[in-house]
Amino acid sequence: MSELYARHRAVLPDWLALYYKDPLEITHGEGRHVWDADGRKYLDFFGGILTTMTAHALPEVTKAVSEQAGRIIHSSTLYLNRPMVELAERIAQLSGIPDARVFFTTSGTEANDTALLLATTYRGSNQVLAMRNSYHGRSFSSVGITGNRGWSPTSLSPLGTLYVHGGVRTRGPFAHLGDADFIAACVEDLKDLLGHIRPPAALIAEPIQGVGGFTSPPDGLYAAFREVLEEHGTLWIADEVQTGWGRTGDHFWGWQAHGQSGPPDLLTFAKGIGNGMSIGGVVARADIMNCLDANSISTFGGTQITMAAGLANLTYLLEHDLQGNARRVGGRLLERLRAATAQLPVVREVRGRGLMIGVELVRPGTDEADPEAAAAVLEAAREGGLLIGKGGGHNTSVLRIAPPLTLTVPEAEEGAAILEHALGSVR
Repeated sequence: MSELYARHRAVLPDWLALYYKDPLEITHGEGRHVWDADGRKYLDFFGGILTTMTAHALPEVTKAVSEQAGRIIHSSTLYLNRPMVELAERIAQLSGIPDARVFFTTSGTEANDTALLLATTYRGSNQVLAMRNSYHGRSFSSVGITGNRGWSPTSLSPLGTLYVHGGVRTRGPFAHLGDADFIAACVEDLKDLLGHIRPPAALIAEPIQGVGGFTSPPDGLYAAFREVLEEHGTLWIADEVQTGWGRTGDHFWGWQAHGQSGPPDLLTFAKGIGNGMSIGGVVARADIMNCLDANSISTFGGTQITMAAGLANLTYLLEHDLQGNARRVGGRLLERLRAATAQLPVVREVRGRGLMIGVELVRPGTDEADPEAAAAVLEAAREGGLLIGKGGGHNTSVLRIAPPLTLTVPEAEEGAAILEHALGSVR
């Protein structure tokens, strides 16, 4: 046990998870690479849980942060804040939500917490629909709607939550159906559920489930859900904490794969927009955002230094078409991994979109999740110089691959080769 690991265990909670048998201390990074305390270099395919979205130490972002820090770092939302207004204007325009208002928070958890507050207040109901296998954060309310037992430490909640089918395409009672029939079955299930309860305030859903193992329904499911929900006055909250900002390649927002019935009523974001700085937020129609009848501010949400980082990062992302890069390089990486794993019995499925790819592992010859194999591959990939993540539903058996969106083709090929070797080492 390293000296730092011993100190960590002495003062931090037991439930604060660390990757690897010998936990890693990352000291610095550049581009798509990071270095540990021993000076070893790694290709980073997880980006601090999809948060270092653009690149490590991106000069445009570090310059903006440094210059802002030299002026003022923080003042709270009680004062006018030019960088916050400027970033809100850009996000409102990009969101696709008409007459949009933006509220900044410090995390995705807080963003989802705020969206739940707005939706339940607006609708006068504490009943919420969520997806099975979902994850929405670690606050009391967001844990209460999380449909993933591995990340839900309590059944207590201020909300009444009911879980809907559809977030996982290849498992569950409708997995055997074709896409159109899958959507139809999920819609009928939703209709049946709504026939037995009072109209819920909202459905909250990740277009691609992050912690759940990068699973998603067929395109159009949430559009079909929305048609049903609107009949009951129920709002749609799109949790874009992991899918936003072009990561999926095909779309800027994950909800756009389900946009046939229009944009969501509320959209939550975080992670990548700050490229490592703590930014989250909610976008909502003005009538929903303005429904609160008591004072509400944010001490740290929208602080000047994080807004400067967000503006610089968003500008870089748009000017360099990183959504297009995610589509091109991510598509190539996905094909490469599918070809490399086609004959590996430990791999059940390689799925994803853009630079958001999941590799689901099972015990060979079965359909049973294999979390031990996932842990072994994580270790072997690290030995090969590659950092990846893991997740999954009932068991943590999905490798999560989400590099910075500036990933190059040679880096994608290098990472795929390391991962292929790591997977081949698991028996």
